[in-house]
Amino acid sequence: MTAQSDRKRTKFAVLGAGHGGLAMAGHLGLMGFEVRIFNRSPNRLEPIRRRGAIELIAHDGEEIPRGVAPMALVSTNMQEVVQDADVIMVAVPATGHAWLAEAMAPHLKDGQIVVLNPGRTGGALEVHHIFHQKNVSADVTVAETQTFLYASRSVNPAQVQIFRIKNSVPVAAIPAYRTPKVVQALSQAFSQFIPGDNVIKTGMDNIGAVFHPAVTVLNSARIESTRGEFEYYIEGITPSVAKVLEAIDKERVAVGAIMGFNCMTAREWLYVAYDAAGETLQQAIHANRGYYGIQAPPHLQHRYLTEDVPMSLVPIASIGEMFGSPCRNICTVIQLANVMHGCDYWETGRTAEKLGLAGLGLQDIRQLVLEGKV
Repeated sequence: MTAQSDRKRTKFAVLGAGHGGLAMAGHLGLMGFEVRIFNRSPNRLEPIRRRGAIELIAHDGEEIPRGVAPMALVSTNMQEVVQDADVIMVAVPATGHAWLAEAMAPHLKDGQIVVLNPGRTGGALEVHHIFHQKNVSADVTVAETQTFLYASRSVNPAQVQIFRIKNSVPVAAIPAYRTPKVVQALSQAFSQFIPGDNVIKTGMDNIGAVFHPAVTVLNSARIESTRGEFEYYIEGITPSVAKVLEAIDKERVAVGAIMGFNCMTAREWLYVAYDAAGETLQQAIHANRGYYGIQAPPHLQHRYLTEDVPMSLVPIASIGEMFGSPCRNICTVIQLANVMHGCDYWETGRTAEKLGLAGLGLQDIRQLVLEGKV
């Protein structure tokens, strides 16, 4: 602690007390940082409040942090959680980002950093737009990560098990030139966060948009009849399913390209993330040993649809429609999910309007992302 103790230690707020929020808050507390944790439900927080801490457990033999991590504050009061924080780590499903943005908007101060873990597709843009709508005058930086840092599972309300911490996770800010500032602020606690290009890249390189909704929809009968008793990636992605994924991936990359951003294909991502290669997407998926043993969801009311359709597929298709890059295959998956769930994900999802992009030209969007203004 010698080098870090010579400078002001970052104060963290963690919004969310689910699997990810407990892992992040607990890990930060275990490292000696002042952590304040927020959750809408007081019942979720009560066991943590009584203990004043979160316990981290890990597999035997794993190089994973473990121990009892004290919490400086456990509260359902947004103002007292965020008011003195340097960095506000949002660790809830993307469907909760808008609510949290509206709730924290009146209490933000100059210099604070809000990081969405992760943003899915368009998360930082949505939150940035909400802050503008709510007339936030404080000079606040909004950032998002490409994926979540931890693989974790809540064991009990005040106890979480961390299975893995990723080696590196890209993070990007609005405007993009503030990304180094965000990485520096996070670096006291996390060496894993590395600079991403911009929030279009972190959002459009959300590979879950390719792998999750379509595979779930195309395996819906099997999921319901077996309650997910099959290997999601290995058995669920057959040659025909993989062809659908490749078509969806092509549309995603095309939307990024029309905005002037070079997005990784799913096959490129598999090689970069897992050293998994193949002549086809299915071969590359089967070459990833990390996918073996992962079971399918036990039901269809799962985040692979309830989160990834409105927060990943809808923004891609909506932006594509704006700029003449049609996403027919993506729209088909959205429609099937609508029918299965009896809802309208176009209504609840992140459309171009909700991202603050409606009416903007390509140059305007690039200026917003890179410079923070239009």
